[in-house]
Order: sequence, then C-alpha cells, then structure tokens
Amino acid sequence: MSHPNFPVPLQIMRADLEFYNLEMGETLHCGDVTVETRPLNHPGEAVGYRVNWQGLSAAYITDTEHFPDRFDDNVLALARQADVMIIDATYTDEEYNDPKYSKVGWGHSTWQQAVKIARAAQVKQLVLFHHDPAHNDDFLDRIGEEARKIFPETILAREGLSIELRPGDDQIDEV
Repeated sequence: MSHPNFPVPLQIMRADLEFYNLEMGETLHCGDVTVETRPLNHPGEAVGYRVNWQGLSAAYITDTEHFPDRFDDNVLALARQADVMIIDATYTDEEYNDPKYSKVGWGHSTWQQAVKIARAAQVKQLVLFHHDPAHNDDFLDRIGEEARKIFPETILAREGLSIELRPGDDQIDEV
C-alpha cells in the first residue's frame, strides 16, 4: 500500500493496524472463525479466501484468471457450497477472447466463467465484482440481467453493498 496506488501513508491512519505474513494454502483460526487461503491464477500472485463461521461461508476470490480447458481446483475448493461467492468478473467472454484486444494472460476472468463456477460449486449467492472500469452502469446492469438468466441468485457488487449472513437462517440479505 504505497504511492501511487495508495497515496495516504499508513502512519497517518487513525487505526491500530497489524500485518501478518501467511503461507498460500494456510488455514487461519481466530476464535470460531476459520479462514482458508488458496493461491489464485494471477501474474505476480494473488490469494483467495474462504471465511467459515457458525456453519456459514463466504468465498472471496479476487484477481484470478480461469483456465481455458478446466475449472481451477483452488477456486472450486474455496467456492464449494459457499453461502456467498464474491468473484472476479472483469470482462465478458467476448472481451476476454477478442482477437485484436485479447485479455488472455491479464489475470482476470469473465462473468460467464463466474456463473459456471457458481453452478459447479453449488454456491447459494453469486456476487460479481472487479468490474472493468470501461463498463458503465448500463453495461453492468445488462451483465447482471444476463447472469441472472443462468444463475438467478446473482448480484453485482456496488459501492456500499453489504451482505448479511445469519446463523440458522437461510436468508441472505443485501443491506
């Protein structure tokens, strides 16, 4: 977190911040919360997380690029039967595979791949995020509509979105 990506020095933030190194594939424990980690397919490395608490689970699968011929075992392991899967859906399949402006090798995936993973992993709620900055709100709304035709429990991440999971309650609420 340094300039130019994050111009505010950590020293002036009014919070007690602690940083820990972790090994890819490590499972972390904090009280009754477990956090599983897995490496993701991204240039320069990225890590995905699965947070488990009181029978609930949320998979957070950031910068990752799908494989053309198979699902990524690490992504499937994080996503398996998750209550919520939040996943990189930067491009459309058409943008990703565009012969002139291909995005192959950039470390990001498509909303269509995210839907396939959600179905294969049997997740309850799919949240598409890491939107391409070139996509405007209307474009993203169309992606959401198309995704919901295939996987009805799909929402698009947006600024301020909160999702509430409650133990003993199958309802997943946007707040």
